[in-house]
Amino acid sequence: MSPILYQPRDHYIFTSESVSEGHPDKLCDQVSDAIVDACLATNPEARCAIETLATTDHLVIAGEYRGADTIGKAEMEEIARDVVRDIGYEQQGFNWQTLHIDHYVHQQSADIAQGVDASASKDEGAGDQGIMFGFACRETPELMPATLHYSHRILQALSQARRNGTVPFLRPDAKSQVSLRYENGMPVQASSVVVSTQHAADVSQATIRDFVRDVVERELPQGWMPTEDQLFVNPTGQFIIGGPDGDSGLTGRKIIVDTYGGASPHGGGAFSGKDPTKVDRSAAYAARYLAKNVVAAGIAERCTIQISYAIGVAHPVSFYVNTHAAPKVDPERLEIVLQELMNLSPRGIRTHLGLNKPIYRPTASYGHFGREPGPNGEFSWERLDLADTLRREFQVAV
Repeated sequence: MSPILYQPRDHYIFTSESVSEGHPDKLCDQVSDAIVDACLATNPEARCAIETLATTDHLVIAGEYRGADTIGKAEMEEIARDVVRDIGYEQQGFNWQTLHIDHYVHQQSADIAQGVDASASKDEGAGDQGIMFGFACRETPELMPATLHYSHRILQALSQARRNGTVPFLRPDAKSQVSLRYENGMPVQASSVVVSTQHAADVSQATIRDFVRDVVERELPQGWMPTEDQLFVNPTGQFIIGGPDGDSGLTGRKIIVDTYGGASPHGGGAFSGKDPTKVDRSAAYAARYLAKNVVAAGIAERCTIQISYAIGVAHPVSFYVNTHAAPKVDPERLEIVLQELMNLSPRGIRTHLGLNKPIYRPTASYGHFGREPGPNGEFSWERLDLADTLRREFQVAV
């Protein structure tokens, strides 16, 4: 029996959720990653581990960093206010101009540095022990689980309508949840959809429901809409008080939203706030990159990869590939080939994917995976540049 627990039946209902960029936890992720970007823009070899907490009229930034001496307390506070302003918080209880910011960022521990840094006698080691997972499947063109994909898309459409001013009653905080019915292992229809969106006090719930219904119908594939009684819009009755004024936020608390919506195992750590020497982040990106190329090459309909590390040790202590169904190729040979195609040391991953760049704030809302690679190295782990090589290696027909 496979050690990876997720092995779906042919007929079932599965659910994933997403949250908007204005959700308190996602706001914190974006502040942390914006600070990481600023440090990497100053010094591509900077080390950062930044945590953010948000509550009513208050933001706390804590953590450690090294190698970005020009990014101090004042700069981090300005970065945080810019993020909050960009998200759109100018409301009573949380306003980018008036919120109080506490700063508790210090220099990186020398004990950690000596175990991780490269030296004349050893390569750069992993920044911590840990397990990381990557996943891909054929449920969407992006090779992502459909439940999460459409949860993200619904909220991205709400955000776009709010930001371009076409729907003035929307506010930044929102959540979605999509349940899909699967037949023969593939999604065929939404059994239910839940959308909760923060809104102005003077708008009716009927108006919000009509707008959200149109968005959901537009974002789901044709014929996938749930019945009217299974479309839940602001089911508590209203959602006026939102953001960190309604609920506190913390970096790293939406890790399933960040990855695969529960359709795959998740590793032991969050991503946001960490520079790419941290394998919690970089090795998870590498695992997604390899799994996506395996599926794109036609070797598997779905693929899960696990990588594990020991602190201070350069290369993985384990590497596991699961193609779930009856394998089309020898899985042990696939594991060997993938490790030949990509150096999975921390330095090797960063070099292969070009991760020492200020590219991380966009990852901190609407998922780290299933996104379009950008011109400046954004989402480089979504490239499919290994697929042709894998097809040739395993003689897979296109």
